[in-house]
Amino acid sequence: MAIHLTAAMRVIATGMTSVIRPVFTLTSVLIITQRAVYLSSFILALTGVSTTASFTVFAADTVSSHFAANSNSNSKSDSDAIKSDASNTRPPISKTIVTTIQQTWQLNLLKEALRRSDSGYQVQQMSTQMNQKRKVEEALAGTVDVFWSMTSKELEETVLPVRIPLFKGLLGNRLLIIRKADETRFAKVKTMADFRQLKAGQNRYWPDATILEANGLPVVTSYQYTNLYPMLEGGRFDYLALGAQEIGEELANHPDPALKVDSHILLQYRSPAYFFVSPKRPELAAAILTGLESMVSDGSFDEMFNRELKIEQLYREAKFEHRVIIRLDTPDLSPLTPIERKELWLDLFSMQGAK
Repeated sequence: MAIHLTAAMRVIATGMTSVIRPVFTLTSVLIITQRAVYLSSFILALTGVSTTASFTVFAADTVSSHFAANSNSNSKSDSDAIKSDASNTRPPISKTIVTTIQQTWQLNLLKEALRRSDSGYQVQQMSTQMNQKRKVEEALAGTVDVFWSMTSKELEETVLPVRIPLFKGLLGNRLLIIRKADETRFAKVKTMADFRQLKAGQNRYWPDATILEANGLPVVTSYQYTNLYPMLEGGRFDYLALGAQEIGEELANHPDPALKVDSHILLQYRSPAYFFVSPKRPELAAAILTGLESMVSDGSFDEMFNRELKIEQLYREAKFEHRVIIRLDTPDLSPLTPIERKELWLDLFSMQGAK
């Protein structure tokens, strides 16, 4: 009787061990992952870059190493369960990234940054045209992995910003498309008070509309960018402000003999454009940042920027220093904007302009 009772107790103890071991293992995983998330949140508060996925991977690696070290003491069924749990904890990272960015300087820069990061990503372009709101929605859903945009505090809090200004601040140096008949009217502008007598046209989804309104400038908006050109010609507003690097091409794409680029005013505000990444792909944001920082460090960013955007020619044609500069505040600018890093910006913000 005693022998049978002892045998039965051994069977029960063995069964309890097989149940208790996974419970302790799961508890370890949860503790490690929880600590990783806390640390990730701390780093996000300091740098603005999310590392949650990276720390989750770290936790999975740590636990996997623990399992491997103790594999001799586990039964075959325990080992199979552990492998299954590990594979569920660490899903494979896709090497194909989907972007809305078309064949532009921004796309070439993205590809070069990814190449520099040695990440092995392949870029797939979407042909669907999307407004700003739709891009954000698709990024949150994970359908779009990366897009570019002028920044805003709201945008940086919604998706993941890679805080390297793609145009070195040039996008915030705005020239104006005006009606030819109003050329003399714009030539008389000398002060902010003069400029406030003119109405701006803007896309409602662009952060620029909010910046102009915050500075007390009258703004007429449209939800469709292409509608702005006939609205300008028809007198609904007086000017359309576009980045200096894009205004010539944009006017050529919307030819109208009644319109021209103003030669007198430079509208200037700090408004960097960044790559923005889906919150579902923090490892992609880290790879892009690594590649861009490498390019900034060795000077290849500036070399590629000057070549592709023809910066010397732009400076000659725009004659920035001979214009009246209307400077605006950007009240919604994130405190994490790297303004102190002089190598990331053109020198346009220090110009005095015409008096």
